[in-house]
Amino acid sequence: MDSSSIRLPGSELAEIRFADGKLSVSFARAYIIKTMTGSAEKTLWWQAGELLLDNAELLEPLPEVPSGDRLICEGGDIDENVYTYRDMIPIPLDSRGHCRCDLKLRGSDARIIAQGETLRLLMQDTPKYIEHIRPQDEGAA
Repeated sequence: MDSSSIRLPGSELAEIRFADGKLSVSFARAYIIKTMTGSAEKTLWWQAGELLLDNAELLEPLPEVPSGDRLICEGGDIDENVYTYRDMIPIPLDSRGHCRCDLKLRGSDARIIAQGETLRLLMQDTPKYIEHIRPQDEGAA
């Protein structure tokens, strides 16, 4: 695959933690779009992972996650220095400098908004294949 990115809308969050200047957003199911140069088709996968923001400062209080529940991400922005990634996170991601995340949660006005000095995405286990996305299906994906 030539490129992969997490599609934030629909991705499931398992846990949100903030302690000692570190924000951790754990994905139970991050939906990943993989593309290959020269192909009109893409593939959809899912994988667990964690977005880590170090030397972080919360810009809004964290939303509470009811025990045993998962939150669904509605979308949002990830800022990495001069780049803003809207509704997606590139894989891999490991950056220093001005970093910010602003994630909206489905069915709520709650947001995860923080800024920090380093931003990393750590993927866990092996990605699991879901389906092919053909150009005529892209509006539905």
